[in-house]
Amino acid sequence: MSIMVEKQAFEFKGKEYFEYFIKGNVRGRDVKVKLAPPDKTDKGAFTVLDIVFGDSNNAEFAVVPYEFQDSTGKTIVGNKFFVRTTDAETGEIYECQVKPAKNSDKTLLSMLMR
Repeated sequence: MSIMVEKQAFEFKGKEYFEYFIKGNVRGRDVKVKLAPPDKTDKGAFTVLDIVFGDSNNAEFAVVPYEFQDSTGKTIVGNKFFVRTTDAETGEIYECQVKPAKNSDKTLLSMLMR
């Protein structure tokens, strides 16, 4: 099953911005998991997200697992999350790393991915 990320416009102080989210259902309750670039202070990351989405309001949510050993030898395991689209004409893949916007979004995403 493919998880899709949606893009939706909103207005703030007279300017148009976009929010990015995954809709789902957990235990009979509709939920919305907001996503953001890993570094919220990097305003250029939102430009990258706009390029990834192009003219569409939907993109694929991709999970890429990772594992490495830190300097003490402890193994660190986790997942990186990406928003990804493929250009229909060229086949080129466009992607941007994202993360859950808040701790509650992280928890909800974990519940959705079970």
